[in-house]
Amino acid sequence: MVKGGFPFPMLSDAGGKIGTIYGVYDEAGGVDIRGRFIIDPDGVVQAVEMLTPPVGRKVSESIRQLQAFQHVRATKGAEVCPAGWEPGKPVLKVGPDLAGNVWKVWKPDE
Repeated sequence: MVKGGFPFPMLSDAGGKIGTIYGVYDEAGGVDIRGRFIIDPDGVVQAVEMLTPPVGRKVSESIRQLQAFQHVRATKGAEVCPAGWEPGKPVLKVGPDLAGNVWKVWKPDE
C-alpha cells in the first residue's frame, strides 16, 4: 500500500455509466465486472485487467505496472520494462540492436 493512499485517481461506478463505455457493465446484475484500467495522462488506455469475483486482485502488481508505465513515459519510450521488471532492476534500451537480441541483453535472473 502507498503511504497516505494512492497517488493516482481511482473511481467507483455505482451507476454503470463508465462500465458501459468500457464494456464491463453487467446489465442483468446491475454491476461492473471487476476491472482495472491504466490510462495515461493523454487518455490512452495502456493496460486492462478483468477478473471475475472468485479471484482477487494483487494491488502490488497494479502498482508495479504503474511504475513501469511511468518509467517508460519518463524516458519517452527510449527504455522499456521487460516481463517481471521491478523498480530498480535493469531496463531495455530501445533501438535496432535490440531486435532479435533481447535474450542476449536481458538477464532476468541477475
